[in-house]
Amino acid sequence: MRELIFDTETTGFDPMTGDRLIEIGLVEMIDRSLTGSNYHVYVNPERDMPESAFKVHGLSSEFLKDKPVFSDIMDEFIEYVGEDSVLVAHNAEFDMRFINWELENAGRPILHTKRFIDTLAIARTKFPGAANSLDALCKRFGVNNTHRSLHGALLDAEILADVYIELLGGRQAGLDLTVQKTNIVEGPKKTRAPRSFPISDEELTAHAEFVKTLKNPVWLS
Repeated sequence: MRELIFDTETTGFDPMTGDRLIEIGLVEMIDRSLTGSNYHVYVNPERDMPESAFKVHGLSSEFLKDKPVFSDIMDEFIEYVGEDSVLVAHNAEFDMRFINWELENAGRPILHTKRFIDTLAIARTKFPGAANSLDALCKRFGVNNTHRSLHGALLDAEILADVYIELLGGRQAGLDLTVQKTNIVEGPKKTRAPRSFPISDEELTAHAEFVKTLKNPVWLS
């Protein structure tokens, strides 16, 4: 199974009010193992960068002004995602909303909601009432995120991949190495009467004649 663990950065919270996608990061996982393949791109939002958003990801309007707009990278993004890959994100509805807005705005088919897995929903089910931000889950599972001072789509996707594996039970998920005890039914021991195999006179005579033919038998040495 091909899964793409991904994250996005944006200018704000809602594309319907003018916020735009500015960064996409995806890392590929096949059969729950990272392949080393990834996709990363910065996107020119064609608008200003709010100070509140800049404080989160550190991406300025100046930095993004010479980056491609979404329509320029759309085809390579669609090709990398493919038709049946599962898309895994933390608070997936947020990222899905921005990506699908861009696709729809460009006249392309959107990504169906059934293709998305939300690790935040998984975490809330496993740890109800606990803090389930990406940083909190890193701390809970011992995932190293000390190099994460600002949000970055590809970095967050790589960190989320490790967290996702832990949410599913760890890298040895489903591997049971415990020793299974065998149930032995105790009961009365069965005994069998001893059997007798007496030697006949003919056998004794034949044996005596045979011994006479032996030269220097070992029991006479």
